[in-house]
Amino acid sequence: MQKLKIGVSGSRGSFSEEAAKYYCRKNSIKDYELVYLISAENVLKALATSEIERGVFPIENSNGGIVYEAVAAMSKYLFSIVKIFEIDVQHCLLVKPGTTSGRVKKITSHPQALKQCRMYLKRKWPGVELEEYCDTAEAAKDLSGGKLKASTAVIAPGGAAKLYGLEIMEEGVQDLKFNFTTFIFAKQRKKSFNN
Repeated sequence: MQKLKIGVSGSRGSFSEEAAKYYCRKNSIKDYELVYLISAENVLKALATSEIERGVFPIENSNGGIVYEAVAAMSKYLFSIVKIFEIDVQHCLLVKPGTTSGRVKKITSHPQALKQCRMYLKRKWPGVELEEYCDTAEAAKDLSGGKLKASTAVIAPGGAAKLYGLEIMEEGVQDLKFNFTTFIFAKQRKKSFNN
């Protein structure tokens, strides 16, 4: 039997990957393969062209609000919602091993993650430049791989630190202790609404 191909709107180590694994565990789906597509747009496009059979992407966060990139992508593609569910999202500040707080010149992450940590960033890192990135885990991967300067810190899931050989400088940096993100588990819809 073939594995269910599930596209996630993130890189390896992302919250979208966590959400997909959580959904599969909760629904006893054991034979699946994750395809890392970085954005909701890529997930819905791959769903429409049958490159994947299911897709997972975030639509809203209890603190950061609507994920605008996902809403824009949803307006372009026809798909069916299998399930809407939420997971608790705990952000960490990750750095290259040995980096001290005094060496951090820039903090990079997905716009949603930056929104969810805005009070923390204002309070703790007032003079540091903030930079938006396509995905939290992709930022961690690129910091590890040298695409981002060593003076950069990234806000990403704690699991991304181990995966990409980074250090957790601080855990739980989101503004709300309980920080839930709502995800959609989607499948292809072949017919229009009029049929």
